[in-house]
Amino acid sequence: MSNLKILVGCKRVIDFAVKIRVNTAKKAVETANIKHSLNPFDEIAVEEALRLREKLGDKVVKEIVALTCGPPKAQEQLRTALAMGADKAIHVEVGKDDNDVANILQPLAVAKLFKAIVEKEQANLVILGKQSIDDDASQTGQMLAGLLNWPQATFASKVEINNDKITVTREVDGGLETISSTLPAVVTTDLRLNEPRFATLPNIMKAKKKPLVKFTPDQLSVDITPRLETISVVEPPARQGGTKVESVDELISKLKEAGAL
Repeated sequence: MSNLKILVGCKRVIDFAVKIRVNTAKKAVETANIKHSLNPFDEIAVEEALRLREKLGDKVVKEIVALTCGPPKAQEQLRTALAMGADKAIHVEVGKDDNDVANILQPLAVAKLFKAIVEKEQANLVILGKQSIDDDASQTGQMLAGLLNWPQATFASKVEINNDKITVTREVDGGLETISSTLPAVVTTDLRLNEPRFATLPNIMKAKKKPLVKFTPDQLSVDITPRLETISVVEPPARQGGTKVESVDELISKLKEAGAL
């Protein structure tokens, strides 16, 4: 297939190295003054789009578009994708800060926003991370495929494109499964698909000059009203220390006392 336009999801999440804590309202995790970064699975998605262009050539992959839905600061993650090599970025601005987004944006709303952008940009391949590391929902890619009525290949560990056919090796509980379909399609990436490249300083500087287009949900005629309400968020109970026993008999006695035997 020629004139392949790839749309890649780029979600802003709390950095994986940050130890999260519940906010004072007990409704979500604390996001204020916390380091954020590009979702690791989405970073893999950006890398795969770039590798497909390097393999197929510029005449086949015409454009790679990075897309995010989030607060104004989400532009930071789009600039990361642009510095890696994406050609253009689209920002659907939602909420004033990260806390707003956590309360507003749910997978179905994101899928609807992505659908609107796919149709506007006339993209014919969407690559998303299989899940985000904040809510771990793993739903947006599947919902988007359903809304677009496109074939989907989730948890991809290998992606190949030949003309208008895409072949994906995906990870399943029993091992590996290989599926193929015609384009357009939606693909979600797994950890073992690739290792993302680092953005070099010259590319970071070039990224500042690449186009970044903004939209709002209203401009896209998409209703993002939350359908689910978070009642309460609590930290898991602290783990209790273990005890040492001197013999097997004592171990059996302890297990009986705990009701395990």
